[in-house]
Amino acid sequence: MSGSSSELFGFIASELAKFVADEEQGTSLSNGKTRELGFTFSFPVRQRSVASGTLVKWTKAFSIEDAVGKDVVAELQTAMQKQGLDMHVAALINDAVGTLAGARYYDEDVVAGVIFGTGTNAAYVEKANAIPKWEGELPNSGEMVINMEWGNFYSCHLPVTEYDQSLDNESLNPGEQIYEKLTSGMYLGEIVRRVLLKLSLQSSIFGEIDRTKLKTHFHLRTPHISAMHHDNTPDLKIVEEKLKEILEIAGTSLETRKMLVEICDIVTRRAARLAAAGLAGILKKLGRDGSVDKRRSVIAIDGGLFEHYAKFSKCLEATLIELLGEESSKFVVVKHADDGSGIGAALIAASQSQYRNVE
Repeated sequence: MSGSSSELFGFIASELAKFVADEEQGTSLSNGKTRELGFTFSFPVRQRSVASGTLVKWTKAFSIEDAVGKDVVAELQTAMQKQGLDMHVAALINDAVGTLAGARYYDEDVVAGVIFGTGTNAAYVEKANAIPKWEGELPNSGEMVINMEWGNFYSCHLPVTEYDQSLDNESLNPGEQIYEKLTSGMYLGEIVRRVLLKLSLQSSIFGEIDRTKLKTHFHLRTPHISAMHHDNTPDLKIVEEKLKEILEIAGTSLETRKMLVEICDIVTRRAARLAAAGLAGILKKLGRDGSVDKRRSVIAIDGGLFEHYAKFSKCLEATLIELLGEESSKFVVVKHADDGSGIGAALIAASQSQYRNVE
């Protein structure tokens, strides 16, 4: 996540080489041809063609300065050559675009692909003549995929607290990715940690404790708060274990553990409700919110936060119904697209490969 561009892409290429070696055992997958690859790259790029794009900036706490402004496909291509991999990147795909493509392949009613994982992003299909910055001839289909990069959305109406402000100020990208910092898996555990630290400093709720772990940034992660939030034991045994194991806080009362679960709930519910508002915004923009157009509209979601944090995903779905209305929401389907971005990248790479072969 930090270091040099050659180290990052060298690591990706070396892992790819191991994967290819394992997959090829006893087979002849390549048949002497250069194999083609779909490259999912989940960061903002300026993309001028299907297989090239320059990195605009890093998000999600990545900080590899010499990669900014470089063509990430060329960087990977060079790294693969050093590994002796005879492979060609046929398509560079953002994870949200990949999720949209993968899900749309199986279900033509899919209108948007969304990521709720370490970070968050969304992509949808727009009428090309509605895109102000479009240059040149319109595509034959009359449509264009929009990669929203909505993690960078900010509005004065967002419910930003002192904990969010301090997290943002101390981040690698202050003032950026505010929506992502409120809603994604990278940050929810860190927000809870900051709340607990302030409680420990202003009260004796945890007793006399060593705050070293509690003061360590990102030491409390979202999987940890998910485990505590989903604790159904009568005495909240899992909460007790996690506090001791991760933050070295022992001997908590049941009342304190209940309060901790409530803090997890507040932070996660806020994230899920803001996430649902984003989905409702896309549907309303497309006129597919079920109020007039009664066609089935599917939103495909990928990402570990949505997949593994059940209280987050259930709250998101319930909030979307609340925003659209009981009747209109019957025409909207939210579904999990498992590894949607990877499948979508492979499909787009395959379609580009086929297109070139026809040419």
